Amino acid sequence: MKHAPIDIEARADRAEALFRQGFNCAQSVAAAYHDLYGMDETMMLRLSASFGGGIGRMRETCGAACGMFLLAGLETGSATPGDRAGKNANYALVQQLAAEFIKRNGALRCADLLGLPQTGHTETAHQPQSEERTPGFYAKRPCVQMVREAARIYGEYLNGN
Repeated sequence: MKHAPIDIEARADRAEALFRQGFNCAQSVAAAYHDLYGMDETMMLRLSASFGGGIGRMRETCGAACGMFLLAGLETGSATPGDRAGKNANYALVQQLAAEFIKRNGALRCADLLGLPQTGHTETAHQPQSEERTPGFYAKRPCVQMVREAARIYGEYLNGN
């Protein structure tokens, strides 16, 4: 797809604002770009809802990165059965975005980004309840940074950087 140049910092600001409103990391990144794909913001928020907390709060792939990957599917994903070239192009983009995310943040896995034990399985890691968003929540987690970086990385990709 061809897009007008993206104001990357405005998209990062929007993603952060969504996160601070209480949306999860995947929702925040994906919804910051919903307009580029002619998608209603509410629909984008619903589509990306399951990927927060490292996919369903299982602390696996970072939700901010998952938000980027969802956008990559909208950008390059094929809807044609057996379209190997389209699938390969999309997978290449996902791998490119993932590599840049790791380069900037040191990991792709939520548990690693949060400094949880190597297995990621702690007493609370697999509890489905999200944490209350308090000043302490934001102070102890790098999630705002991950959301901003994922939004930036995607914008840079769209701008051809």
